[in-house]
Amino acid sequence: MEKRISSEILHSYPCYDKGKVDDLLAAEAKADTRKMVVLDDDPTGIQTVHDISVYTDWSTESIRRGFEEKNKLFFILTNSRGFTAEQTAKAHEEIGKGIDRTAKEMGQEYLIVSRGDSTLRGHYPLETEVLKGVLEEQNPWKVDGEILCPFFAEGGRFTRDNVHYVKYGDQLVPAGETEFAGDKTFGYRSSNLCGYIEEKTEGRFWADSVVCISLEDLREMKLKEITEQLLAVKGFQKIIVNAVDEYDVKVFCIALYRAMKRGKHYIFRTAAAFVKAFGNISDKPLLTRDEMIISAGRTAGIVVIGSHTEKTTMQLEELKKTAGLQFIEMESDLVLVAGGLEQEANRIRTECENAIREGVTVVVYTKRRLLSIENDTKEAALLRSLKISDAVMSLIEKLEVTPGFIVAKGGITSSDIGTKALRVKCAQVLGQIRPGVPVWRIGEESKFPGLPYVIFPGNVGEVTTLREAVELLML
Repeated sequence: MEKRISSEILHSYPCYDKGKVDDLLAAEAKADTRKMVVLDDDPTGIQTVHDISVYTDWSTESIRRGFEEKNKLFFILTNSRGFTAEQTAKAHEEIGKGIDRTAKEMGQEYLIVSRGDSTLRGHYPLETEVLKGVLEEQNPWKVDGEILCPFFAEGGRFTRDNVHYVKYGDQLVPAGETEFAGDKTFGYRSSNLCGYIEEKTEGRFWADSVVCISLEDLREMKLKEITEQLLAVKGFQKIIVNAVDEYDVKVFCIALYRAMKRGKHYIFRTAAAFVKAFGNISDKPLLTRDEMIISAGRTAGIVVIGSHTEKTTMQLEELKKTAGLQFIEMESDLVLVAGGLEQEANRIRTECENAIREGVTVVVYTKRRLLSIENDTKEAALLRSLKISDAVMSLIEKLEVTPGFIVAKGGITSSDIGTKALRVKCAQVLGQIRPGVPVWRIGEESKFPGLPYVIFPGNVGEVTTLREAVELLML
């Protein structure tokens, strides 16, 4: 059993020559002409990037538009964390074939990154295994390895000595001991990523077969040795990346580019930090209100909270300290009553419209206590959560007044609002309103063209972060 440790240990490693690392990575990234397609299992994967496109479907038109862009990468939002296993497999087969077909028509090489949760939830290993099957079916080469890198500093997720941790205050808690590991649909036991892989693959890949990229080698810039580790993998062997700083990931990516240059093929299951490093995306200051809100006169917005994480509940309680907001609780347990949620959503929507017309920002949230049912199953729990999400989504879908901004808290909630309620086909990532909290400028095809849409992950930020973001938008 891994122990909790002090977060002070994160500062105990040797420092990098950051200028040297940045120069080496920029050179390798520029030399590699492959288009990077990032499949995002919920909308929060854009937590680290800016001035990047997100497509909310995987139609031939959307994939082609992505390949035609000058940017090195683009995102396709799959929202597969809200899918059943069967739906996930079907979607990833369609996406993989669509990407491969479009790339070949355009004469463009590519690679696929599966962006997953930094707390290890989601359809793993299903998604990457389906993608591997498609890639090997459509191409003469084999996928040599799969790289796992769940590090995400903005969310307090760190990996050292192969153990993945979540930061709570000044403590690093092994991920397997957190609320995330107890997820009804995507739970797990192991905090050690080698054990996590063995657990999730049901023993098809043993813990002792995993290749581990150590913090010590990264900090000593042992690029040759790390590259050799990557070159040695075969048979879809698993590789985990220890990282407690973004420069750990950058150094790894230098070696990764060098291994790919020598003909190796990989699939990636990573959190958002890897995408920023691998795409060599620059830093950008946090967004100002003027950068987000471009329509004068509309000051009242709507905040929708669907996530049930402990952190979200604490952030909601802190938000209640803000004056001038109207709070409405959705009786989400009505999911058990035929037609109950629909009536509840209609009631709340009317209240929201009245508040926004009066210049009052409104906060709608689902019950904080999760519904508990005897002899429940993972599939039934997921389907109920989707019904509740549909009810929350309908608040925005049927809204008859234009708000100044929308904040959605939670992965499934933000995806459903973005794709179904707002009908976004393509959005531009403006940047982040707070660390790890991205903002879309939604497209002209959407319900509210040009509106700033804040996608607030359920498990990110300090207690005050939601309040800070909403108060900034209300200024």
